[in-house]
Amino acid sequence: MIRIATKLGLAAASGAMLLAGATADARPHLSGEEQLAKLLEGRVEGKPVNCINLPQVQSSHVIDKTAIVYGSGNTIYVQRPKSGASTLDSTDILVTQQTTSQLCNLDVVQLRDRNGWFWRGFVALDQFVPYTRAPKVAMAN
Repeated sequence: MIRIATKLGLAAASGAMLLAGATADARPHLSGEEQLAKLLEGRVEGKPVNCINLPQVQSSHVIDKTAIVYGSGNTIYVQRPKSGASTLDSTDILVTQQTTSQLCNLDVVQLRDRNGWFWRGFVALDQFVPYTRAPKVAMAN
C-alpha cells in the first residue's frame, strides 16, 4: 500500500510540475517589435545621430530580429541595422573592432555565439536614434 501511495504521490507531483511548466510557457511571447515598443514606452524620440560615444555606453541589448539598444545614462539609442537585422539573436555577443572611441553608422558589428564563440554573421549599422524619458509635467494647483 505504501508503495502504491508513494508512486501515486510522485505521479501527482510530476503532473503538477508539468502543468506548472505549461502554464509558464503559456505566457505570450512578444515579437521583437513589441519588445522594442515596450522598452520605448514613456520615451521621446530625438534626432538621429551618426555616432555614439562608446565610453559613455553603459549597456547593450539585442532584440531578436529587430534592433540593438545601447544605454547611456538617461538616453537609450536604438540601432536598426541597414543589413543583417533579421539575424540578430538576443543570445548573440556583439564584437566590434574600433579605431576610435565612437561607434558609427558606417561600422560593422560581428555576431558571435555565446556558447561556442563561433561566428554567426554581422550587421551593418545605420544611424542611432536617441530616446529620452518624457519630462514630467507638474500638476497645477
